[in-house]
Amino acid sequence: MGVMESGILVIALVVVLVLIVLAVFLRFFPIGLWISALASGVHISIGTLVGMRVRRIQPQRLVYPLIKANKAGLDLTIAKLETHFLAGGNVDRVINALIAAQRANIEMPFEKACAIDLAGRDVFQAVQMSVTPKVIETPVVAAIAKDGIELRAKARVTVRTNIDRLVGGAGEETVIARVGEGIVTTVGSAETHEQVLENPDLISRTVLSKGLDAGTAFEILSIDIADVDVGRNIGAQLQMDQAEADRRIAQAKAEERRAMAVAHEQEMKAAVQEMRAKVVEAEAEVPRAMAAALRDGKLGVLDYYQMQNTIADTNMRDSIAKAGTPATTANHEPHASKK
Repeated sequence: MGVMESGILVIALVVVLVLIVLAVFLRFFPIGLWISALASGVHISIGTLVGMRVRRIQPQRLVYPLIKANKAGLDLTIAKLETHFLAGGNVDRVINALIAAQRANIEMPFEKACAIDLAGRDVFQAVQMSVTPKVIETPVVAAIAKDGIELRAKARVTVRTNIDRLVGGAGEETVIARVGEGIVTTVGSAETHEQVLENPDLISRTVLSKGLDAGTAFEILSIDIADVDVGRNIGAQLQMDQAEADRRIAQAKAEERRAMAVAHEQEMKAAVQEMRAKVVEAEAEVPRAMAAALRDGKLGVLDYYQMQNTIADTNMRDSIAKAGTPATTANHEPHASKK
């Protein structure tokens, strides 16, 4: 009984060891993948697959695209695919792009496809856009005609990928910006906004004639104006703002002149008060001068009384003039009663 248990244990250990060795062997020697490649007509040595494992490359990420390329009739080697993969490219996407280009009769070498892929562009999408053009819709572009009316236009740009300019060419944002600039220029050069509303194709013809696709990765096929709306009357608004600004400037100048007039009036009042003070001061010097003249004998007593009598007569005349006729009548009634 013990011998039988020992035999079973040894057999189990042998089976486990065989499984471990087989797993390690299959890990570094992908026999199934090698058989699939041979069955598909792709001749890859088992040593090449083992070398990929050593370089930490998953063989299926290169073998399956190579099988796909071989079935499509592309003349590629596993070394080219591995080089592109190690450079950080997407091998499967490049193979799909090459197959699509071949079916569409578009000349695209493997090196160019790799360059486009390494530049960060979707090479498969680029080939699709070369076959089926893409419509880019611009945002609403506001422009002002010469008569001051604002127009809001929206355009649809039909573009096709230019494979030769895909590396180093500008993207969709540049195309949209240039089309918007062309719309603003066309509307701004129109004498009236009605000209643009009557002939929207004027914008399309003007924009297309500028060659806006130069330096971009696309070829502009057509530019269609989808919608044109009338916006605000910017010219009238600017005139209103200017008139309001002029009114405020005139009001500020009037306030400044009024303040200057008030200040001048106050200065004149101060000058009058100063002159009155000088008159009062001069009048106060008269009695002193008369006293000095009496002391010095330059003025006699009779002269003084005669001057006082003259002053009294002057004051009386002033009183009579101020009182008027009623005062005169009142003065004559007592004399009549005495008679």
